[in-house]
Amino acid sequence: MLRSCALEWTGNWDDYICLVEFAYNNSWHASIKCAPFEMLYGRKCRAPICWDQVGERVIEGPEMIEVTNAKVAVAKEKL
Repeated sequence: MLRSCALEWTGNWDDYICLVEFAYNNSWHASIKCAPFEMLYGRKCRAPICWDQVGERVIEGPEMIEVTNAKVAVAKEKL
C-alpha cells in the first residue's frame, strides 16, 4: 500500500503518510480477521468526517488496559 502511494505521489509522498496509515489501520487483515484498529479498540473506526458527532465520553480504567493488552497479545500471536 505504501509503495503504490509513494509511486503515485512522487516528490511529496510524506505529506500523505497519515492517510496511508489511516487506510492501513482500517483495512481488513487476513491474519487477525479484522482491521488493526478494530482489533485494538474493539470497535470500527469512525471516519474523520464523523469525528464532530457528539457522544457520551467515558474515562477508561484498568480493565480497558487489560483488554487492550490481551488483544495486542492475540494479534502478535497471529503474525
